[in-house]
Amino acid sequence: MSKKAKKAVLLVQLGTPNAPNTSEVRKYLTEFLMDPRVMDIPYVSRTLLVKGIIVPRRASKSAHTYSTIWDKETGSPLMYYSEIQRDLLQESLGEEYHVELAMRYQEPSIAKAMKKLEGMFLESLTVIPLFPQYASATSGSVIDRVMEVMRSWQYFPKLQFVSSYCEDPLMIDVFAENAQKHDLASYDHFLFSYHGLPVRQLGKVDPSKQLTCPDFGCDSCKQDVKPYCYLSQCYATTRALVKKLNIPEGKYSVCFQSRLGKTPWIQPYTSDTLHNLAKEGKKKLLVFSPAFVADCIETLDEIQVEYANEFKEMGGEEVHMVESLNTHPKWIQALKKMVLENGN
Repeated sequence: MSKKAKKAVLLVQLGTPNAPNTSEVRKYLTEFLMDPRVMDIPYVSRTLLVKGIIVPRRASKSAHTYSTIWDKETGSPLMYYSEIQRDLLQESLGEEYHVELAMRYQEPSIAKAMKKLEGMFLESLTVIPLFPQYASATSGSVIDRVMEVMRSWQYFPKLQFVSSYCEDPLMIDVFAENAQKHDLASYDHFLFSYHGLPVRQLGKVDPSKQLTCPDFGCDSCKQDVKPYCYLSQCYATTRALVKKLNIPEGKYSVCFQSRLGKTPWIQPYTSDTLHNLAKEGKKKLLVFSPAFVADCIETLDEIQVEYANEFKEMGGEEVHMVESLNTHPKWIQALKKMVLENGN
């Protein structure tokens, strides 16, 4: 910890199990799914569902999946890339700043990271949730937890939250450059697959409860960037990438992955989209996952293994994945710009 640092940055990722075994995955899933912003149902119902049904059924299978992407030397891919992002941002900002990394669920926890920062008697703190598109279940949960921890602080530095950056030009550049490592002309179709949310959560961002988008997929979401509409921001990210790469209309689709339970989630689902494309005779797909700034279980397994196998079973041939932002220098520049532009 630099003695000169009076400004701090807290990067917050979603989280990862401490190890790829059933016990650790059970802890991770329980903490994650018991968050009321993630499972936004009454506490008793949430407890019965999470601890009584979901976690017991999923922990062992998820542990096996984590073991397939876990590196013997570097461990969790999400943690590996997040720690490098932290270190590179620290190097870029210099000793005037102190950059800390936390996970919303499991370790290093937000509480432990904030404890370190509290003792620095900071002038300012910028919190950057590592989710480009705002959602209450992701960025909102991070901000909520940071404010909860800070309630016990006896002093308050200047505090800034970067709640979304869905169209950040440098971020778009990185995804585009990573896509151009592939022979774009050889693909039949491009998929922009984002993490899913229950449909009911989209309406909760409007305190007036008068949203004029009954199906949560209206044309305005595809044309405008509404400040706290997750769906709108996903379309905004897609538009920026499509424009950057000159992908023609009709040759790409927006879809949503990782749904849970029987309640309606944002559609179209990625799995359904893959099935439909296979039925249409599409053979080779390139998939973007712009909701993630580091490769993780959702990109390394869910898309590249699970969905790819489904596509092939339906008659498709190849599913390739665009690498995430990971340690790209322009992504570090983007993070630095967010810090400096937010008055820190």
